[in-house]
Amino acid sequence: MKRDLIVFGEDWQRHPSSSQHVITELAKNHRILWINSIGLRRPRLSLRDAKRVIEKVVSMFFSTSTSSSSNNSAPKASVETPTNIHVLSPIALPAPRSRFFRWFNRSLLKAQVSKQIKHLKLNNPDLWIALPTAVDMLGHLNERQVIYYCGDDFNALAGVDHKHVTECETQLVEKADHVLVASDMLLRKFSKKPRLAIKTRILPHGVDYNLFVRPSSPAPSILEGGPVAGFYGSIAAWLDIPLIVSVAKALPEWRFVFIGQVQTDISAFKQVSNIEVYPAVAHSELPSYVQHWQVSWLPFKACKQITACDPLKLREYLAAGRPIVSTPFPALKPYAGMVTQVEEPFQMVEALQDSLQIPLALQQRRTSFQRMSVRSESWGERAKQVHQLLSC
Repeated sequence: MKRDLIVFGEDWQRHPSSSQHVITELAKNHRILWINSIGLRRPRLSLRDAKRVIEKVVSMFFSTSTSSSSNNSAPKASVETPTNIHVLSPIALPAPRSRFFRWFNRSLLKAQVSKQIKHLKLNNPDLWIALPTAVDMLGHLNERQVIYYCGDDFNALAGVDHKHVTECETQLVEKADHVLVASDMLLRKFSKKPRLAIKTRILPHGVDYNLFVRPSSPAPSILEGGPVAGFYGSIAAWLDIPLIVSVAKALPEWRFVFIGQVQTDISAFKQVSNIEVYPAVAHSELPSYVQHWQVSWLPFKACKQITACDPLKLREYLAAGRPIVSTPFPALKPYAGMVTQVEEPFQMVEALQDSLQIPLALQQRRTSFQRMSVRSESWGERAKQVHQLLSC
């Protein structure tokens, strides 16, 4: 039987999250009601938060809740939403903490979601919870079973009300029927208690293999100047800014390209003329960058967030087939022979310079090995594992 599924996740198509990749695949066989983010913290008095609040208000009041087109917060040039996915941008309070306001929020959300359940004629849906703050909805939607999908360590994630989210997550893992985690570290975190270990399993990130293997024309900005060390994704606090600046200064003939939303202080980049920052591009456009720069790099700093992460871009880098240079973190272990790992700036400099000396035939063999290593890790394969849970 093809089960209906309600998803509490981030805003649909705001960024290409693992939940969105898996759910897009599941939509081929299941009807999906996607509920846009109800927040992981209360807004602060900042320009960034003000812009986000305005964006959310516009999404709440001007998007079509059951349309198969993407909502107003979707990035430019995003792909069309599959017909079986219906998006609701609810009117809700972001991460309420008091008992009264949590009750009020639950009542508000229940009314809106129940209306869509009735409209779409969903029958005893399963719940996919990707944000712990949705825990208050459990038991109020006539759900059949609950899957908590944990793709990040929320205790270490920047921009989160850690105390509140931790409390919500503790309640959620107790109530959920299944806990799916994206990394070994998260698996260990939720397997400490026997009653939780028995329902916790790992669901590693996947890759849109065909997208990143299919040859693409280079983006115009990649064709200019010298060799490029490239990174795409959130430009956030987990990047090692001093390391990046030090390496860029040591290699003035190189270009260091960052593509993504800036979420941390990068004022130090202004000291170095060969560091370039560009806005995020649609996921479908990434191969035109990553297939054509000299090195894909992951200049992360050692922190709790990176220890727990399984970056989506790692498998995309591998599928794209370019040399990869990275600082060490646990998720690299299965691909250790295909990623050059360094800790110090001088080692990073040497690794980048060495990439220019790789003979073409050797690089072609390495590209083949990289692609073989992730060929069986498509999002379709990940969705099959979830489909088995939904079919129980």
